[in-house]
Amino acid sequence: MSSVKQRNRPPNVSRRPWAERIRRGSKNGESEPKSRSSQLIELAVIVVVAIGLALAIQAWVVKPYRIPSGSMEPTLAVGQRVLVNRIGMDLGKPRVGQIVVFHPPAGAEQGQCGPVAHSIARGGAVCGEPVPREAGVNFIKRIVAGPGDEIYVAEGHVFRKAAGASRFARASDSYIKGCGSSSECNFPSAVKIPAGHWFMMGDNRGDSDDSRFWGPVPTGWIIGGALATYWPIDRIGIL
Repeated sequence: MSSVKQRNRPPNVSRRPWAERIRRGSKNGESEPKSRSSQLIELAVIVVVAIGLALAIQAWVVKPYRIPSGSMEPTLAVGQRVLVNRIGMDLGKPRVGQIVVFHPPAGAEQGQCGPVAHSIARGGAVCGEPVPREAGVNFIKRIVAGPGDEIYVAEGHVFRKAAGASRFARASDSYIKGCGSSSECNFPSAVKIPAGHWFMMGDNRGDSDDSRFWGPVPTGWIIGGALATYWPIDRIGIL
């Protein structure tokens, strides 16, 4: 009967697994692993860089905003999230019809029209006089008129005579929410938008605090144009 020959391990061969041999270093050119402190430092640097990039993107490229009120319904609902392009205003001027985030004039929340405090525009004409001081809050509205344009409002619809045009034309505004015959919806006297300024209105014309009551906004106060909505999921889309 033949016997099975058993191969014995040479006495000088290590039984350590590869991981242990790597930890101890190798004579075959393999590098020493990083120490735990080096790994923690590297991780901290990665986290700091990632946070810095995220903040830079929000500050100069794209920033998310939450819709706080119903002034832009039905286009944008309360709680909806939008992405705003922060560099668009540097690359080109705003345009009529664009939804933008901006700083309103100081006194906007009190309906101040022009430099005189508490001079609230109601009926007759919209507020066409700019307020010189900028507020620190953010508003989101739609641009309905630009520099040199003339406008009046009837039942919430904007009638605009573009700079250089010979007559008024009603804006294409199928997106607005019905307004009716209330004083906030009718400003039959036309006003002209000053140079370098833009007239903002909410799509919910009967329930929006906008340029009708506190005047046009200078280009420099516009933060950026709304690009898209990303929340809730069923309302994801391009604006």
